Amino acid sequence: MNQFHSPAITSLGFQPAWWLPSPHLQTLWSPFCRKPLHLERRRERLWLDDGDFLDLDWHGPHEASAPLVLVLHGLTGSSNSLYVVGLQQEMATRGWASVAINWRGCSGEPNLLPRGYHSGVSEDLATTVRHLRTSRPLAPLYAVGYSLGGNVLLKYLGETGDDCGLDAAVAVSVPYRLDQCADRIALGFSRVYQAHFMREMVAYVKGKQRLFEHQGHAEHLSTLASLGSLDGLRTFWDFDGRITAPLHGFSDAQDYYRRASSRYYLGGIRIPTLLIQAADDPFVFRHSLPEAHELSASTRMELHGQGGHVGFVEGSPQKPAYYLERRIPGWLASVR
Repeated sequence: MNQFHSPAITSLGFQPAWWLPSPHLQTLWSPFCRKPLHLERRRERLWLDDGDFLDLDWHGPHEASAPLVLVLHGLTGSSNSLYVVGLQQEMATRGWASVAINWRGCSGEPNLLPRGYHSGVSEDLATTVRHLRTSRPLAPLYAVGYSLGGNVLLKYLGETGDDCGLDAAVAVSVPYRLDQCADRIALGFSRVYQAHFMREMVAYVKGKQRLFEHQGHAEHLSTLASLGSLDGLRTFWDFDGRITAPLHGFSDAQDYYRRASSRYYLGGIRIPTLLIQAADDPFVFRHSLPEAHELSASTRMELHGQGGHVGFVEGSPQKPAYYLERRIPGWLASVR
């Protein structure tokens, strides 16, 4: 397996679209303006040890030895997020299989427990990797994580080191320091994103409340009721302090942010790993990004001046192109 021996921080290969000059336009183009993508996928339900489930959406060749890429979506996303579908489509054109995870409650129906998913839920990723290794033991296995999914992926890689079960990984637009990113998204125009996330995350909890009421799960309803009112949750600090932390075993938002932030785990990564980040990411302060000395010898960061958050759009208005769907498959092929 190829290894990097220089934890370089470089910028190369991406030519941002001139017609999307701001980080916000880069960020918003794909979810609002990109043409829908439709793939034939096979859904598999993966049951977890605690009685909950994850839904996995498979695409591409069925051959036992075909390289397999696990794709991890971001906050309030799903396997239907266009950056996920676009990557799965591109991998298939190269003869690679892919499987997109839906974190708990993100596949179109509420999950079965009061708990959900969060930026540090590496235990669910560990279960998924073990399952894929068992399902396709002959296949090289890679993982690509976006935003929250990238943070979970890097935390997992740092925790598990040589025993991660993956051959290489890519993480895009990662919120390396969750506390600082919670501050950043509360500033300026980024508050628009914050308001969107708050609406979606509150709706996520309310959806589970309705499910538990319908199914008569008084204990689960009581657990959610004990968190208090869902009114007045305007910032990530509000939501993570009142909902995320108590539901997932953290003492408060600060404890959650400290234990779940991937920046603290980067030195433990032992497999070839590519980090792709934009310096103008409207979710992430520049000082939240890791320095070269924090990266392991197997890790390389591409830091681009522009690109927004999971944007990286290039090309023309008539024919936009998506750098991530060119760069990620090419890089994974290079480390085989």
